[in-house]
Amino acid sequence: MRKSFKHITLLLFLPGLIFAQVKEEIEAPAHIKSIVFNGPTGDQFPVVQMGDKIDLEFDDLTASEQDYYYKIVHCDYDWTPSDLLKSQYLRGVDNQRIIDYENSYTTLQPFSNYRLSIPNNNVSLKVSGNYVLEIYNSSDEIQFSRRFVIFKDLVRVGAEVKRSRDFNFLNEKQVVQFKIFAGNTQLVNPKKEVKVAIVQNYYWPTARYNVAPQFTLGTELVYKYDKETSFYGGNEYFNFDTKDLRSPSAAISHIELTDLYNHYLYGNNYRNEQPYTYFPDINGDYVVRTLQGESNSREAEYTNVHFSLPYDEMLNLDDVYVFGKFNNYALTEENKMRYDENDGMMKAAISLKQGFYNYKYVVKRDNNVIDLNSICGNFHFTENTYTILVYYRNFGDLYDSVIGVGTANSRNISN
Repeated sequence: MRKSFKHITLLLFLPGLIFAQVKEEIEAPAHIKSIVFNGPTGDQFPVVQMGDKIDLEFDDLTASEQDYYYKIVHCDYDWTPSDLLKSQYLRGVDNQRIIDYENSYTTLQPFSNYRLSIPNNNVSLKVSGNYVLEIYNSSDEIQFSRRFVIFKDLVRVGAEVKRSRDFNFLNEKQVVQFKIFAGNTQLVNPKKEVKVAIVQNYYWPTARYNVAPQFTLGTELVYKYDKETSFYGGNEYFNFDTKDLRSPSAAISHIELTDLYNHYLYGNNYRNEQPYTYFPDINGDYVVRTLQGESNSREAEYTNVHFSLPYDEMLNLDDVYVFGKFNNYALTEENKMRYDENDGMMKAAISLKQGFYNYKYVVKRDNNVIDLNSICGNFHFTENTYTILVYYRNFGDLYDSVIGVGTANSRNISN
């Protein structure tokens, strides 16, 4: 008996044997670029109603027509794999080869373009909830993964964005307040069984979780917090457009042609101490497009885009990165900036497909904390989109379903 007890104790403390691991998004290797993953709204984090289509597209710069396969994992509220069997959340089978692909046409950088839609003839989804789409190569090695959410429209969510009441963050933070209207949907023990996730601009690392309803009014769940549902406002993103290979613009100072086109952007400034100025953006996203061909997928060129930022003492010796959805907000060697002694600028050159891009600069501190807004600043006026996901698990259920989605934008922020 003593030996068995020790064995059980060991199992409890070995990570990964008892408790499932959180499904984080895996970033693609250097030869896979321009991953576009969206639903009917076009936003590159699909939050779609059951039965709606989601689309994935990506390029392989080896242009070798490699075979890629996809798998779908159902997850609970906390993004750990659920207890459902695949047959319980999928109709058909996954682990299928992506058969829709074509090679680039008349581009200086050759590549193979792959496309996948779900549902398709092989697979569709049975239940709502969090999902992860995983892409594998022919050796069954995972190449990258992306999260998405499927919901059923069972409850209504009304939301608005308020200015923070905390005087320490009065000009820097935004607060999301909302109500869940259950209507005819019976929510048993909502304070325990209903969970929400609040996501700013589809960026999951800053999402707010585990916020219980403040109180209930009949069939309404009311969330009128201040601190618990607050976010830093950030600032509008910088942008540039390379849809025309040969034409400089307000953001592009000059263009050079070597093996590829090189687009040199004007140097950016620090905006943390400047007054807020509204400038429309797409909240960090990007859109592939070209004027040099008819197919954005196959005929858009890859160009080297050159970024520059003056060095400032506030950076210390910490790492600075160009940050945006173009690489899923990952901090990699390619988008890391390096100091140029000749002109005192921090610089980076990133290979990007033609299109319209949002970006900003972030700092990775010595303690590995990512400082998102020290360079560009925080302003409560900043236009941000917030998504509220409503999860429900009734007593005896095996998974967390998504029963409603709400959105709010800070464009009409109020006190």
